[in-house]
Amino acid sequence: MKFFSQKELKEIALQSAEKIIQAKTDQQFFNEPYKHIVIDNFFPEEVAHKALENFTSIDSQIWEKNNDIDIEIKLRTTWKSEFDIPEGSLEVVRILNSSIFLEAMSERMGIKKLIPDPYFTGGGLNAMMPGGILDVHVDGNYHDATGLNRRMNAILFLNKNWESHWKGEFCIYDTTGLNCIKKIGPIFNRLVIFNSHDLSFHGVPEIVNFPEGDFRKSIILYYYTKDSCPENQIVVKDPHSALWVKKNLHDKKGNKSRKFN
Repeated sequence: MKFFSQKELKEIALQSAEKIIQAKTDQQFFNEPYKHIVIDNFFPEEVAHKALENFTSIDSQIWEKNNDIDIEIKLRTTWKSEFDIPEGSLEVVRILNSSIFLEAMSERMGIKKLIPDPYFTGGGLNAMMPGGILDVHVDGNYHDATGLNRRMNAILFLNKNWESHWKGEFCIYDTTGLNCIKKIGPIFNRLVIFNSHDLSFHGVPEIVNFPEGDFRKSIILYYYTKDSCPENQIVVKDPHSALWVKKNLHDKKGNKSRKFN
């Protein structure tokens, strides 16, 4: 397994930041229905390949299983700090959480003073086995450990030789959450970044149908600011968990808001 020097990682981070800043409007950067970026072949092949080859075994105890029928059937890692990150994924996470990358996202997406999540609350590796699903939803808006507001998500897909009949596309919806505007295939080394607010509906609504012995893989990270979203992006002012279309825009417990620390 190749180990990258600090100098090499910084150079990759600078190259990655430049790809974000130079993302072509209406080809890689989109304003509608909410700001998002889609860039293929994002990392050098050896970086992305290392993350895939060292993706945590599905049998590991570090996975948290979500099994809410018709709403959320998937697994995600329970990282508590960077020391839980497997070495194969560490370079990717370090770059995506670096100040170099944060500044590039801020510039291109128009959100100042972004902060990564050192607690990795809800972030980390994601896996969707055959039969997996993620209903259309908007994400939770508040980070208990810091009191910060969720503003942006980044997803790196790690699925080599993906075929469309396997399903698992990341779907972007209009501001009602009812009409799919775009389907993004979860292909290897594709990075998706999007603004997170009460109108940024998204999901993986078609049941995943990956071949036996394979599963949908991604790395997901979240970003925050001290400031809340603009008023025109807020529907529920109080802290809330993910709000699901199939739950009539309530969380899994049937609430619009939640208690917080």
